[in-house]
Amino acid sequence: MHHLQVEAIANGTVIDHIPAGKGLKIIHRLQLKHKDIRLTIGLNLPSNAMQHKDLIKINDLQLTPEKAAEFALFAPDATINVISHYRVTQKYRMQKPEQLRGLFQCPNTNCITRFEPIASWFAVKQADNQLKLRCQYCERSFSEDLFQ
Repeated sequence: MHHLQVEAIANGTVIDHIPAGKGLKIIHRLQLKHKDIRLTIGLNLPSNAMQHKDLIKINDLQLTPEKAAEFALFAPDATINVISHYRVTQKYRMQKPEQLRGLFQCPNTNCITRFEPIASWFAVKQADNQLKLRCQYCERSFSEDLFQ
């Protein structure tokens, strides 16, 4: 007999196929911990495709592809399921953004974004099977690990 490990939601968003261990980083990026939103988080759940995965269900909040792009660095192959009346009404895969603006502080302590009221701006590039973020202001490249 097959049992659901996580209950269904009536309306909201399900973020599925998150690499194991990355779910909490996404929760942190979404900044929903202290809001009046019910979250269901599954960590290290069994997965046929990935061996283990994390899963996030957010009641009564529907994520747009633009908002989901903010955490594509953490789970580039995750899927987003928008739920309405217990049915999936929209489904899309994460898309690695080409650029990120104002989401992360530049790790370079000499970057102008640290001293001036300028939003950070990074180009996102794939190099040697790893994502790199290149600051548009100081022109330094950083591993995605510095932003997690």
